[in-house]
Amino acid sequence: MILVREISKSFGTLKAVTKVSFELGDNQVVGLLGPNGAGKSTTIRMMTGFLAPDSGSITVMGYDIAKQPSMAKSQIGYLPEQAPIYPEMSVRGYLKHRAKLFGVETKDIKPAIDRAMSMCHIDNVARRRVGHLSKGYKQRVGLAGALIHDPPVLILDEPTNGLDPSQIRESRSLIRDLAHEKTMLVCSHILPEIERTCDRVMIMNHGQIQADGSPQDLINSTPGPTKYTVEIRTNPTAGIAHALRVLAAVPGVDSTIAATTQPDDANRGWSRVIVNAIPREGDLREPLAGAAEDKGLFIRELTQQKPTLESIFMSLIDPAPISSSLITPSLPPPGEVTP
Repeated sequence: MILVREISKSFGTLKAVTKVSFELGDNQVVGLLGPNGAGKSTTIRMMTGFLAPDSGSITVMGYDIAKQPSMAKSQIGYLPEQAPIYPEMSVRGYLKHRAKLFGVETKDIKPAIDRAMSMCHIDNVARRRVGHLSKGYKQRVGLAGALIHDPPVLILDEPTNGLDPSQIRESRSLIRDLAHEKTMLVCSHILPEIERTCDRVMIMNHGQIQADGSPQDLINSTPGPTKYTVEIRTNPTAGIAHALRVLAAVPGVDSTIAATTQPDDANRGWSRVIVNAIPREGDLREPLAGAAEDKGLFIRELTQQKPTLESIFMSLIDPAPISSSLITPSLPPPGEVTP
């Protein structure tokens, strides 16, 4: 569908995009995620022909966007962050105008409008002026305009920006419905929206693709340790230090540490412990529970905390704070409780 090879773009001394390459296949919903200034919008503008790359190439459905711009652009439906709508026009009138701009044949304009309105669920506002619609409906109208010529590829830049929670849910559902027949690139800096709507995630920062894969693949490939939160009861005279030593002795455990926040009933012997597993170690919940039982300790909570897409995203865009938070103290000596 779309093949991007080694594209770069600079504005004076600012390198906005540097040697970015990726491929989008059929019926994929791909999220382009990154902080503001990461190079996402510049990449999209090059893909849609609004900007020419300094180097590299982009092909859409086999058409080179630099050498065959009209054919390449005709394969794309593009919804920018601010939808290009005319507030004084009716919804149907606006879509008719868009259809003519895209060269839809006269006999096909009405069916194209009906199809786009049905796909975007705006049939009920067909006669209303665009300027009188809510922001959510305006976004739908903009998307219908991008769909009017039935392109195989959709590129959406911040499609939920400025929408309320209800409108965001509706937009998310609409994107998933369209995914059955379109290849889609959704650009956003809002991680939950990308995670909920996309099959594949590309994380961009400093003008380069830092990670690329399905959300689950990215999580599974993270080398950081799996953490466990354990609420455990010991003899009050032994204290938390005993629990730390027992759990630290389990094969596969890298370190244990007292949680910053302890249970309200700590005076009855209950403690909250954080267990850090060795990277890529298997599930340690049963060994941890077994070790506690062998030593006469009681567990009322044992929760596995795997890396999340959010933690991966933050580690890539701001590695220093994340890496420092993963460093945990080593096992305290017998009789000493980690503060």
